[in-house]
Amino acid sequence: MWTKEFQCGGDESALLDCRSSGSDRNTCSPGRAVGLTCSEPVRLVGGDSRCAGTLELKHEGEWRPVGDRYSDWTLNTAAAACRDLDCGSAVSVERRRQSSVRSGWMISSNCVQSGSALRECVTSGPFAYIVNLTCSDSVRLVNGTSLCSGRLELKSDQSNQSWSSVCEADFDQQDAEVVCRELGCGAPSVLQGALYGEGEAPMWTKEFQCGGDESALLDCRSSGSDRNTCSPGRAVGLTCSEPVRLVGGDSRCAGTLELKHEGDWRPVVDDYYSDWTLKEAAAVCRDLDCGSAVSLERRKESSYRSGWMIRPDCVQSGSALRECASSSSYRLILDLVCSEPAHQGSYSCVYHVHVFSHNFSSESRQLSVSVVDPRPFIIRAVVLTLILLVANIASYFYFKTHRVYRVYRVQKPRRREDVELDYYNLGVPAAEGGPTEE
Repeated sequence: MWTKEFQCGGDESALLDCRSSGSDRNTCSPGRAVGLTCSEPVRLVGGDSRCAGTLELKHEGEWRPVGDRYSDWTLNTAAAACRDLDCGSAVSVERRRQSSVRSGWMISSNCVQSGSALRECVTSGPFAYIVNLTCSDSVRLVNGTSLCSGRLELKSDQSNQSWSSVCEADFDQQDAEVVCRELGCGAPSVLQGALYGEGEAPMWTKEFQCGGDESALLDCRSSGSDRNTCSPGRAVGLTCSEPVRLVGGDSRCAGTLELKHEGDWRPVVDDYYSDWTLKEAAAVCRDLDCGSAVSLERRKESSYRSGWMIRPDCVQSGSALRECASSSSYRLILDLVCSEPAHQGSYSCVYHVHVFSHNFSSESRQLSVSVVDPRPFIIRAVVLTLILLVANIASYFYFKTHRVYRVYRVQKPRRREDVELDYYNLGVPAAEGGPTEE
């Protein structure tokens, strides 16, 4: 153990530049060795709040904007910056073109997504685009499978670094609609207590009373009285749908692929070197609850079109489509056809009853169930029945005709001697003594 007390003023450039006490300390209690976490030197400037604006990084003692050269900054990468800023979830990321090429910090998205800190992934270089980022101020979903799913946590005061979980009893479908909208996701699809664990955060103590049209959860009214308890297993778990759709096709499961990002529906565009296959298209069909991917076509437009570029390798890694999107312009757009809808998952039945001011509930064991649209199977059954009917009719007439012919031959048999005469006198004229009649 170091045996002297440091007495820094806070402005020194190195710890050993600080004064220290003259007397040595001989003892230090077990478990008292200093552990320290420093925040990442990142910030967002020029936005409406500290959680929105141009992304800047302090490196080698200098604050510079973070640039983007290859359109590889997506929500997946931006989520790391929001996490470092303690700002909740990444809502949008935009590449803003500069009037001239600037020198700044380039950050490798692959490096960030591997789990490294932003500062560990930085290089210096010129670029024409800078990264503008918006994070959610006060809500986030944690421990989910994407940015649009997880346990709901809330921070009411930016000066207070504590995040609170929300009790299921204080939260309803209208509240969920506000949260999903605030996070830039689609409509809520699953709302269930303890779906993504309980966590260690304290519980929010008031009931939300949202109308459903608010832009942020903290804009909603809340009950005046505090709640002191929340039953175990009742922290809100929320899954919002992915904001994707297929338009212009014969059904909602076919057409041009569009994505809602930064509040704007745009087509998904493609370049000539894309590796988009049915494997990536399957993720779209799954998000749309449309079964499997049937066909994928890249259609060329007459002119360049502004849209969202989705990196196939990002989708293949398991990320949601919105997390892999960046703004771009190309002449190729994606048309997709999915099969009919199907629902597959683990389901259980929950029974609730309220008796004498007490709530009782029980839940069945989970069953793996696939619920499939029956229409394709009905059509197939009808077609198969018609095919079998036609085949049976054809077979009936064929065998009936064949049977009549055979019966005719049996009813008019030849005598043995006639057969022999026919054989030996085959082709012999009647004048030469051959038979004159059959």
